[in-house]
Amino acid sequence: MLRQTNQQPITALYPRLSHEDELQGESNSISNQKRILETYAKQNGFSNLRWYTDDGYSGANFQRPGFQAMLADIEAGKVGTVIVKDMSRLGRNYLQVGMYTEMIFPQKGVRFIAINDGVDSA
Repeated sequence: MLRQTNQQPITALYPRLSHEDELQGESNSISNQKRILETYAKQNGFSNLRWYTDDGYSGANFQRPGFQAMLADIEAGKVGTVIVKDMSRLGRNYLQVGMYTEMIFPQKGVRFIAINDGVDSA
């Protein structure tokens, strides 16, 4: 599907926190992830920022509402870039994460950035 031409592509900011991650404290908190993602996006010239947040969802489950909403917008050609704090925020099943980052995102023309892991598909 073609990307919309009448609107700037969305920069998807995706924070996720499971109940288990909550026990690790502020470093993984949703507010801390949002701060990191927003700062990175603004410092690197990204615009049309949209949050897709999953708070309290396991990374092993890819049927998370925020993640599914983001995928729907990717399928619709609305998203140009996905930014996460690190790869584990996208998911804990590394084979499935790889399917998104190595196959689906590139097929849809979506740039993927995992800040703390130094990953940028551009």
